[in-house]
Amino acid sequence: MLEPLRQGLPPTDPSGVAGSASCALPARYEAVGGARKFTRTTLERWELGDRFDDVALVVSELVTNALRHALPADPPREFQDPPVRLHLMRWTSRLVCAVRDPSRESPVAGEAADSAESGRGLFLVECVSDSWGWHPSPVPLGELPSGPLYGKVVWALFRLPEKAE
Repeated sequence: MLEPLRQGLPPTDPSGVAGSASCALPARYEAVGGARKFTRTTLERWELGDRFDDVALVVSELVTNALRHALPADPPREFQDPPVRLHLMRWTSRLVCAVRDPSRESPVAGEAADSAESGRGLFLVECVSDSWGWHPSPVPLGELPSGPLYGKVVWALFRLPEKAE
């Protein structure tokens, strides 16, 4: 899932992986608050509570976009996986927030009018994180790789300061 994320970054040492956590999110807007709470708990466990404001803003925007733009109006009952999932992954020098959703449509940063109440989410993600992007999600477990892709993953990366020893 993270291979496209590694392009242009220093190699990730597997021994440097400090943690990962994920949660399934229901297809309701209340899920955004749950995603922020999950993020706070995870960052505090990883002793990264000082990064909460920026990371929570990005998580809120990515989850809101997934709920608003990526879910079908009438979801099929055969969804075995939750339609939206938040992943937080930490290495010694970076933190990644990734949101998986069932849409194959690429996220598009819009140009919002000054008076618009929405349309700036990806602009905020770009401003607050060190980089962001998206890629097609892998096929669900148990399906052949030649089958259709299962949506996409939109991610944002935060560089973490080196800890003084």
